[in-house]
Amino acid sequence: NTRLEAGMAVRLPPFTSKVSKNGDTPWSAPKQPNSKALAFLKPLIVHEDDDMFVLNKPAGIAVQGGTKQGGRHIDGMLDALSDGEHRPRLVHRLDKATSGLLIIAKHPAAASRLGDLFHSRELEKVYWAVTVGAPHPPAGQLRSWMRKGKDEDGRERMILGHHGDKVSKHAITDYVTVSTAARRAAWVALKPSTGRMHQLRFHMHELGNSILGDDKYITRRETPQGVARGLHLHARALVIPRPHGKPLTVQAPLSGTMNETFETLGFLESEAGKDPLALFV
Repeated sequence: NTRLEAGMAVRLPPFTSKVSKNGDTPWSAPKQPNSKALAFLKPLIVHEDDDMFVLNKPAGIAVQGGTKQGGRHIDGMLDALSDGEHRPRLVHRLDKATSGLLIIAKHPAAASRLGDLFHSRELEKVYWAVTVGAPHPPAGQLRSWMRKGKDEDGRERMILGHHGDKVSKHAITDYVTVSTAARRAAWVALKPSTGRMHQLRFHMHELGNSILGDDKYITRRETPQGVARGLHLHARALVIPRPHGKPLTVQAPLSGTMNETFETLGFLESEAGKDPLALFV
């Protein structure tokens, strides 16, 4: 649970292990599978094939452990999904408060290929958010330089950076307003081309329409009354290129906070259409 920082040293005790013919070090599955972890993870699986699991992660559970995450997190439960030969691996991350699609690779080769797709930006991601107020203009592309900073309470958050600054990173997000609720709130589809920390939350805040329930990137606009509590950000769809055939499209239905607020504000999932990328054409 210790967060590593530059200059720290990590010492691992010496150990011996057998190496398989293909060079991989075999992983030893637990003698008794964690039945509680399996019972939690199984209902979250929205897609499974020879290479991956895709989970619909609920809001409120961390993807990985950390100093402030407590004991339970997705990564700590992945032993339960093992085939006995390889331990499943996280391919990417979602914030604890964000719900939606999370890819878990079943074996090292899949982890490498899927990781390359994320880094090369060939894999396309679509998020749904509910914002405070309706964006103006209703659609567009957000570009900015951003870097880590701190808010007034000393909490880590992203702030505006500058081109040429060694610590600033460029971020690009396309957005489309799908529906509005009397200009008090809006359902917005977001397609990030880059994967920066808090990118979508930061970009919507800079546009003047923070994501509903965001306690770090707070808007001055009046928050709609009667909506569910929590961050209204959902990783809705992934379009994953495959070596052969058409790309794989996986979509995660809404649940929890997002579902409650959609019902309250009268938003219908069908308004977005069947193709998650069609909104951005």
